[in-house]
Order: sequence, then C-alpha cells, then structure tokens
Amino acid sequence: MHPFAFLLAAAYVHATPIIGIQSDLQAPLEDPTVQPHTSGRQLHGRFLHITDLHPDSFYKFHSSTEEEDACHRGKGTSGVYGAETTDCDTPYALVNATFKWIQENIKDNIDFVVWTGDSARHDSDEEIPRTQDEVLSTNRWVASKFLEVFGKNGDPTKPLTIPIVSTFGNNDILPHNILLSGPNKWLKAYTDIWGRFIPEEQRHGFERGGWYYVEVIPNKLAVFSLNTLYFFSHNAAVDGCALRSEPGYEHLEWLRIQLQFMRRRGMKAILTGHVPPARTGSKQLWDETCWQKYTLWLRQYRDVVVGGLYGHMNIDHFMLQDTKEVNLLAIEGTPAANHIARAKMDEELTIESANDYLEELRENWSDLPNPPAATEEVEDSKKKGKKTKKEKNLKKIGGPWGERFHVTHVGPSVVPNFMPTLRVIEYNISGLQETPVWAQGSTESQDDSMDWLEEANLRSDGYADGNELGEHFEDDDVSVGEKKKRKKKKKKKHQKPKNPDLIVPDPPTKGSPPGPAYSPQTLTLLGYTQYFANLTHINNDFVRSEDEDVDIDKWHEGTHHGKHPKDKAPKPKPFQYQVEYDTFTDPIYKLTDLTVRSYIKLAHRIGQYEPEKTDQIEESLREIEDGEDEVYAEGKKHRKKKHHKQHEKNKVWLRFIQRAFVGTLNDEDLKSFEQDESPELLADEWRGEL
Repeated sequence: MHPFAFLLAAAYVHATPIIGIQSDLQAPLEDPTVQPHTSGRQLHGRFLHITDLHPDSFYKFHSSTEEEDACHRGKGTSGVYGAETTDCDTPYALVNATFKWIQENIKDNIDFVVWTGDSARHDSDEEIPRTQDEVLSTNRWVASKFLEVFGKNGDPTKPLTIPIVSTFGNNDILPHNILLSGPNKWLKAYTDIWGRFIPEEQRHGFERGGWYYVEVIPNKLAVFSLNTLYFFSHNAAVDGCALRSEPGYEHLEWLRIQLQFMRRRGMKAILTGHVPPARTGSKQLWDETCWQKYTLWLRQYRDVVVGGLYGHMNIDHFMLQDTKEVNLLAIEGTPAANHIARAKMDEELTIESANDYLEELRENWSDLPNPPAATEEVEDSKKKGKKTKKEKNLKKIGGPWGERFHVTHVGPSVVPNFMPTLRVIEYNISGLQETPVWAQGSTESQDDSMDWLEEANLRSDGYADGNELGEHFEDDDVSVGEKKKRKKKKKKKHQKPKNPDLIVPDPPTKGSPPGPAYSPQTLTLLGYTQYFANLTHINNDFVRSEDEDVDIDKWHEGTHHGKHPKDKAPKPKPFQYQVEYDTFTDPIYKLTDLTVRSYIKLAHRIGQYEPEKTDQIEESLREIEDGEDEVYAEGKKHRKKKHHKQHEKNKVWLRFIQRAFVGTLNDEDLKSFEQDESPELLADEWRGEL
C-alpha cells in the first residue's frame, strides 16, 4: 500500500468546523480602579497555534524540487499549493488558502492566536539570495493576513477581535539565526510590523529586546512571546544567559519578574517562542546556561506556567523538561563535575537527524515510571529505613502530580516539508464564562512597577538564595520519620551561586495546590485537534510511480521526485484542512488532558521496548528470530541494544513517529527508525494495526 494511500482516502472526509532596559522591563500590577475594556464576545475555551509558514514569492508550480532549483525554476512536480515532503518553501497560494480556511472554519470559535514565527522563506537558493526588504515585506504581508481575518468585520484597519501573539523565527532576520543585542534595526522594524499585536505600553520594551506578553484574558491568563533567538545556540552574535551584559540574561530576568508579578496577581501564563528548548543526552538547541535558567524558572513558577508552545522543528511532538537537571554552576556557565558536553542540534532536521533525536527522547522516557503505578497503594511492607516502591516511584516523577517535569509542545509547520498543519488547542474556562474578555486598546496601570536592576538588589521580597535549590520535590512527600532521620545526618553543603547577579525565585508556598499544568482546573490545557491539508490529493497531480533510492540525510526532493504531472496545466481540487487526529478521541495516546501527569504516562508508554499487551502490535508478538542469540554472543555491551535487533512491538511509539512526520513516511524512511529489519514488514505491521 502506498504511504499516501491512507491520506488520499481520508481526503474525502471533510473537516468539521469546531464548535462548542530599565523602565522597559517594568511589570505592571493590577490596578483595581482600572476596568478592562470589553468587546461583547464570550470565551470559547479554544485557541489556534500556527507556525513556520515560510512563504516564498519565487515559488513556481510544476518547477523542479531539486536542491539547485528549490521550486523556483526548471520542470518538475511542485504543486499549486506546495511540494509536499520536499525542502521547498510555501507558495503564496497555500498561505492564502490557509487563512481563507481559518476565516471560514475556526475564526469565530477561538479566543486568541499563537503565531510562533518563521514567516519568510529559507535562504536556500544561491541564485536568488534573500534581502532585508524581502524578509520584512513577507512578514508584513503575513501580518496583514491576520489583520484581514481577525479585524473587526473583516476590515484590517479596524481593531482586532481577538489577540494575536507573534514571535520571531530564526529565518525572520538576515542573516538567518543571527540577531544582535537590541535596540537594532530588526527589532525596530518588527515593532512597526507587529504594532497592532504588541500592547502599546510594551512597544518600547519590545524594541529593546523583542519580547512582550498579552493578557489574552485580562487579569487571568497571559501569553508570553519569548525571543528565543537570544537563547539559540546557532546565534553567534550572543553568548548565552549567564552574563549580565548578554541579552539572554536580560530576557530571562524580564521573564522572572513578569512571572513573579503574575503570581502576585493570581494570574497564569503560557510561554511561547520559535526555537524550543530541545535537549537530549547528546544535543541541544539552546545554549546550556539559557536552558538551565529557563528550566529553573519553570520549576520555581510551576504554579503559574500552564505550558509551553513552540515551532521551528517542523515535527509534531512533545518534550518533558526535567527540572532535576537544574544545576547552579551550569546556570553560571561553570561546568559541573557531571557536566555533559552536548553538541548543537541541527538547525534544520533531516529524517536522519530527527530519527536520532526521537530515539533519544524514547530512550530517556524508557526509565519513567507509569504515574498510576507511582500513586497507587503498594502492599509491600516497608522495611526499616527503606522506601516503599510507591515512594521511589513518586520520587522519580516529583510527587503525585509529576512536578519534577514540565511539558513543551512543538507544533508541526504550515510549510509542507511534510504536510501543512494547524492546531486548535482547548483549555478549561470553568468559572470564566462571564469574565470580561480582551479588547484591543485596553491598557493597564503602570503605577506599581519595579525596575529589574533595582529589584535585583532586593533578595528578601519573593526570592531565595541558592540554598533553596538543594531541596527537591520529593521532600514534600517523604514521611515525618524520614525527615527526622535526615536532620540527624550531617547536612550536605549545597552549592551557592557565586554570581551575585543570579537570583533564585521562591517556589510555590508550602502546601499550595498544584498549578493548572499539573492538576485539572481552570486554564488547564484539555486537548487539541490537529489539522492537515492533504496536498497529494488537493494538488491533483497524479503521477506515474518510479522506484528510487531515498537519501534521508540531504535536501528532500520529495516523494514525487522523478515523476511527471499528468496535465500540463494544474487542476487542483478544492482546498481544505481536515482532521488528522485529536487527543479527545484518540484510541492510541489515550490522553485524558494535557497535564504533565498525562504526558508522563504517554511518554512512559512510548518508551517501553517491551510494552504492555494493550500497546503491542499483535503481528509482532512472536519469539525473537534465531539471530537473537548472536546479539548476546557479541558481548555484554550490546545487551541494551537488544530491542534494535527485533521487530518493533510498541504501537504507541510507531504512532508517535507517524504523527511526528504528519503521516508522510514511506517504506525507506521507516527503515531509518528500525535497525536491521525489513521496512516492508514494519510498514505492513504499522498500517495493519494503525
């Protein structure tokens, strides 16, 4: 069965519209005398996440998808709405069709939009190098599309009906990846381009650093736009987040102060950005000092932060940030004794590098306990001085709510490196139905604010020194007797920060309830619907089949490379997005909500090389073939790789891979995820079961 067969069949199922520095770093407190403006609308409990559009004005249909042509010239199979599964960028036709579909299907049923950057083409064509004017004009054009769709009565000159939260991508500047400390010409230009999205009182601060937030539900929920280019390891113009002179340091100080004010106001926050904090045992996307400090903020403000939304990587997946890996020395830029030197992750993932990355995620998750098993009562008797199985499992996940971890969601892209996608996320609005909603033009009082440089000298109001970091979450769950025993022992001296500029925020107060990221409550993320546009069906350029080798580590020429369109003039079918999957009804993921506990459970299931029976692929439930003994004969060092020498059994892992690439992997691509196996057999198992 052809890898696109299921997509072609699904194309006839229509998507159902959803229903149902100084002063620049100040943070305003709520002024009860100032009433938020209202717009007369009500909350729906949904918002749109859209990322990585990469519009390309030079794109030509039926042009060549080869690297030297980049869908700009030559003859080939690029379609009217894009060349799916290639490295070509997005035709304007796809961007226009996407916004038209949003307007007709979801515009009136969402509360805000998260737009996580990369709205200019890649600099991949040597014959047509990008220019500053092109990059800015393309971004201005995309911004105008949001204004057209979400302007009152469809008028881009009128106020927005809902907030749009924009952010930088690494391709939204020139040269790509490189952004100097602000103020600079790029930040000034985007202050103008995004002037309708950035709250007026924050525009001056944005021009300095490229960050801001919007109270998408006044006095209840804020969405933060982080300038991740100052954290990005590929930005050679900056040097991490440890030194006070670096914009990354300034950015995270700004974020710390804002989160502290959110806590004082009883508000919650969603953090968004372009480059996600991806980090495995061998590679990472962020500078280590930035990752460390950001993860420390997540830990200390776990009662405030609802979740993280990012783009850039194009593959649909999630990651668990382990706050137990926070190290004060690493935050300061000093390698710790157990420091792991990580290489820079590829700025653009190939199938091969994505394979390595996802395999590393799986390996990390294989050690996670199943949350239900960690919280259920275990009847084994507790020996004196030893922890029960339940206590050990609780320690592994950071208590009954999994507060050791934080979830980062990475949305797949509109640019059809696989298939174009959109995501609509639902969140809990219990008790907020009558809450005044956002209206453009509303302002907030800045009477009660604090300069971050002035505040840095005050350690007694809401902040702790480095000693707090020595106590971890499991201390909240151990018995009184265990705590007494600990007191009798000589206290281990914890590393205190040597850098006087490092301020460690206080964690939530003892006994306070878990935040919405951990416990189902108002503003908890409930689930999402993933949409995709099946360009193979929509472009309607059916082609003859030709077998060819696939180089998974180079420029993607696409599934249709070497084939020929059936017609000289394109005859595309009507454009539409359709549901790829949703987390509410999905029988494989079985997510009850998007809390950390739910994702720990899912990650645990993905990580099992010997899964539970309900997660197994029936056709591969057989004894390992005769070659297994030879694996062990090679020596003890190979025992951990046993699972690579057998047919994959875990259908949750296979579904995770399938969704990562929006269902576009062919048999050759599947082979890269299964070592020493027949791709045909794996593909048959996958498609037969899923």
